[in-house]
Amino acid sequence: MGVRGKGRERPFSKGFSLPFPRLPEANMTAFISGFGMGGGLIVAIGAQNAFVLTQGVRRNHHVAVAALCIFCDAVLISFGVTGVGTLVASNPTLGMIAAWGGAAFLAWYGFSALKSAISGGSLDAGTEEGRGLRHTLTLTLAVTLLNPHVYLDTIVFMGSISGQFPTPDRYLFGAGAITASFCWFVGLTLCGRMLAPLFSRPVTWRILDSVVCLTMWIIAASLIWPTLTS
Repeated sequence: MGVRGKGRERPFSKGFSLPFPRLPEANMTAFISGFGMGGGLIVAIGAQNAFVLTQGVRRNHHVAVAALCIFCDAVLISFGVTGVGTLVASNPTLGMIAAWGGAAFLAWYGFSALKSAISGGSLDAGTEEGRGLRHTLTLTLAVTLLNPHVYLDTIVFMGSISGQFPTPDRYLFGAGAITASFCWFVGLTLCGRMLAPLFSRPVTWRILDSVVCLTMWIIAASLIWPTLTS
C-alpha cells in the first residue's frame, strides 16, 4: 500500500513511498547572464576596487569592507530586479525599449572596455596607514554610494534587463549578479596581498578588459536577438 501525491515519489520501503514536491526547473541562462553582466560592471579600475584592494593588502578591516560592498550591491540589485524589473516585465513597450537601450549601453560599455584593453592601466593599492573600523566603513560607503553610476548600473540598468526574463528567472538573474559581486569582493579582499602585484601590471587589466568586452557584447546580442527573429 502506498501514499500517493503530486510530484516525485521517493521509495521509503517496499510498498511505501513519500511524496516530494516537484521543484521548478531553473533557467540557468538567466543566472549566467546575471553573473556575466554583474561581473562585467564590477570588474573595472575605479575608486571602490582600489579602496577594497588597499584594505586587503593592509589587512585593515578587509572582511568588513568586503561584506559591506557585497551588502550594498545585493540591496541595490534586489531593488532593481523587484522594482524596475517588474515594471518593465509588465509592459511590452518598456520591455522593447529596455532591450534595445540595454543592448546599446552594453555595446558602448564593451567598446570602452576594448579601449581600456588597448591602452592598458593599473591599480595602485597604496601604502597609507590603516584606520579604525568606523572610519574605514564610512569611507567604504562613500566610495560605493556616492558614485552615481552605481545606481544607474544596479537599479536602472540591471533592473531593466532583468525585466526581459519571466518572474522566476528574473530573480535568478539578480542572484547571478549578486554572486558575481560576492566572488569579486571576497577574492579581491582575501587575496589582496597576492593580487596587488598582479593588478599593478597593465597586462592583467588588458586581459580583464578584453574578457569584459566580449561578455558585454555577447549579452547585448542576446538581448536584441529575440526581437530580430520574432
